[in-house]
Amino acid sequence: MEKYITSGVCSPEIHFEVENGIIKDVVFIRGCPGNALGISSLIKGIDIYEAIAKLKGIDCRGRGTSCPDQLAKALETYINK
Repeated sequence: MEKYITSGVCSPEIHFEVENGIIKDVVFIRGCPGNALGISSLIKGIDIYEAIAKLKGIDCRGRGTSCPDQLAKALETYINK
């Protein structure tokens, strides 16, 4: 399981697992439970590049980022390592 430290959102970190380019699991630590569980459920089984395209740039209340956007950044970091 990969770990990503977030910035600018309620959830301080995201744990995720990718296998053969497919997202297998996503867990947001703290944050908004309903939204985090919803995002996690919807994103499982999706190609990592498709997930990034869908989530990148989503803003939460003018913060310039959001939990979905932070997940996209986590996935990009994973790809680029």
